[in-house]
Amino acid sequence: MKNLLFLALTLLIVGCGGATSEQEQASAATPEPEAPAADNTLTEAEKAEGWMLLFDGQSTEGWRGYNQDSLPPTWSVQEGVLMTTGSGGDIVYGKQNFENFDLYLEWKIEKTGNSGIFYHILEGEQYHAMYENAPEYQLLDDIGFEQALLDNQYVGADYGMYVPKKDKPVKAAGEWNSSRIRFTPEKVTYWLNGAEMLSFEPWSADWQMRKEVGKWKGYPDYGVAKSGLIGLQDHGSKIWFKNIKIRPL
Repeated sequence: MKNLLFLALTLLIVGCGGATSEQEQASAATPEPEAPAADNTLTEAEKAEGWMLLFDGQSTEGWRGYNQDSLPPTWSVQEGVLMTTGSGGDIVYGKQNFENFDLYLEWKIEKTGNSGIFYHILEGEQYHAMYENAPEYQLLDDIGFEQALLDNQYVGADYGMYVPKKDKPVKAAGEWNSSRIRFTPEKVTYWLNGAEMLSFEPWSADWQMRKEVGKWKGYPDYGVAKSGLIGLQDHGSKIWFKNIKIRPL
């Protein structure tokens, strides 16, 4: 009986050892995950998913002033970053209109700075600024900003319309943050540093009510466009951008 037990244990140990060896071999044969892309580049997976860069880290190709043919002189590329020294004017990516999309970028701002990301921007002589017709994802130094604001005017807000969550992972002035906007006719979602800030249904009854009673009641064209340009705001602050990429949906 003891011999039978010894034989069974031996077979069990050998069998387990064989399974472990096979697992190790299979693991060794599995390729490593793709390394993160360098700044202002796309991974092969991102390319396959349809992402495109709006900034290559070397030039301002595709960018120009709002309602202009050239880029304001305050905007430039410095060490792989698109930046403005402030008070030079808003800019747009003028090569293509976008309707439904997933937009991602990284940014940092000076202390007490203020800026924004705009989409579905319309141009024309009747408009003096992007905010007259385009929704804005608010960028702000929440930590250092001293002026009192409404809840829908802080970082991560749909400016003047929807309030972001109060528990925000925002970083201090001078540190890099990431922002993401996903737009579809059924749902718009904003993220900050990977955390969802808000979501809403565009052109819904709730959306229309907020427009009519809030900051945009005097701007009949605000938010009506279903396609338009992507833009970055110069609100008089130094701000830096990189890894600006978009995926049409």
